[in-house]
Amino acid sequence: MSHTSRRVRLAGVAIAAAAALTLSGCASGTPGADDGSGVDASTATSLADFGTLDDLETAAKAEGNLNVIALPRDWANYGEIIDAFKAKYPEIAVTEQSPDVSSADEIKAAESNAGLDTAPDVFDLGLTVALQSTDVFAPYKVQTWDEIPDELKEPTGLFVGDYGGYMSIGYDSSKYDAPTTLDDLLDSSYKSAVAINGDPTQAGAAFAAVGLATVQSGGDLDDFQPGIDFFSDLNGAGNLLKVNVTTATVASGETPVVFDWDYLNATHVADNKDWKVVVFPGTGYAGYYNQAINKDAPHPAAARLWQEFLYSDEVQNLWLKGGARPVRMEAMTTAGTIDADAAAALPEAPDDTVVPTEEQSTKAGELLGKEWAAAVQ
Repeated sequence: MSHTSRRVRLAGVAIAAAAALTLSGCASGTPGADDGSGVDASTATSLADFGTLDDLETAAKAEGNLNVIALPRDWANYGEIIDAFKAKYPEIAVTEQSPDVSSADEIKAAESNAGLDTAPDVFDLGLTVALQSTDVFAPYKVQTWDEIPDELKEPTGLFVGDYGGYMSIGYDSSKYDAPTTLDDLLDSSYKSAVAINGDPTQAGAAFAAVGLATVQSGGDLDDFQPGIDFFSDLNGAGNLLKVNVTTATVASGETPVVFDWDYLNATHVADNKDWKVVVFPGTGYAGYYNQAINKDAPHPAAARLWQEFLYSDEVQNLWLKGGARPVRMEAMTTAGTIDADAAAALPEAPDDTVVPTEEQSTKAGELLGKEWAAAVQ
């Protein structure tokens, strides 16, 4: 999302993007081959399979590479997080592939590059795509597994929530008053002004925008139809702006009103000094992005080390620094390891918050696949 529109920027270009994602590269060696330690990293399901963190670090350094994908540097502080990993493990070269593609395209890249050393080792995904892609993932439970709420992780570790926030509205306050309800956005003053971050059938943030519209319209997460109907009405009013949201479109004023996660909308203040963010009163929609390991990762030890790194206190606080809520926040607050200043700077949470279950997300994804295109054409 331009945060460039990652996992979001796909409206209308999914097929072309999939074709363009095939990366060049030589066939890799056997993924997970024994590095001499007697451990097949590709089958490791926890740190215990390696022995200690030092053992995992040694195996990952022996591989010497890590391929990440769809991680914009201005998305939830990913730039600082990637640089911190590079500084901690200079022996491991990190290749940042296709930072602005969607969750769906991450999976397509893995399939297109299967057997190549250019295949992504790890994924960062919206829940809908994660649920649809479990056959692509390797189960792995990080050391801090027990501090991750059960509802935010797949029980075997195929995918695990990591950081999240609330769906919000960002707007140019020099052009618009603060919207206080969803229906405000149907007013003629918002003509050709309201954008969502991509196609909700493929992009996590856009999916969540429909979820927010559903619960703000009196519906619930068992049926996303009210949210689809709202965006159909928004489109019919001429207010839905079908433009991919990027830092540049916000800075230029091309996308003056944007549905997006609060931690992403907040970063646009750097692009537009008049940019403000609101989370509607009433029911708030929260969501987390998920980490997963490619079951055919060309660098399986490095992939698992990356996961351990992301769920450490250090990086959980770096998500917080980026305005996102880390998945271990409650446990770290109890333990006194949370960055208290960064936590205090977060926007106030809605009184009532909903987070979709796996079943609700799957059902909503199926409904969107059938109804979305016709609703907003």
